[in-house]
Amino acid sequence: MPGIQITDSLSIPFEALDISFIRASGPGGQNVNKVASAAQLRFDASAARSIEPEMLDRLRRAAGRRMTSGGVIVITARRFRSQERNRQDAIDRLTGLLQSVVERPATRRATRPGRGAIEKRLQTKQHRSRTKLQRSAVQGVD
Repeated sequence: MPGIQITDSLSIPFEALDISFIRASGPGGQNVNKVASAAQLRFDASAARSIEPEMLDRLRRAAGRRMTSGGVIVITARRFRSQERNRQDAIDRLTGLLQSVVERPATRRATRPGRGAIEKRLQTKQHRSRTKLQRSAVQGVD
């Protein structure tokens, strides 16, 4: 496999990914202090030629704090105890992130509420008004 397949027309070569291993906290007993099992994946999205500018903007919004100001996405995977599973988890999370921003979201067109919705709202208001009127003190009774 030459790289990560995001869509039919978009793939990321493995050479564009920088994966390093760091020490992780969590389960593992004494092993956690000796072995660097957490995977840290770095992907320079701003330098990737396959990502167009408007997709990069959507990616910047979706990635949030995971993207640096220089356009590098940093994903740290430490869910598992083995390097290989954490490496695959980081790649899967990057793939999911990129797949979520591939398609342009549909633009929302403002519409007016329908006649049925307006009538239902007015009936609800009348019903609520009658309920509150019944709660008030009865006039003329001593």
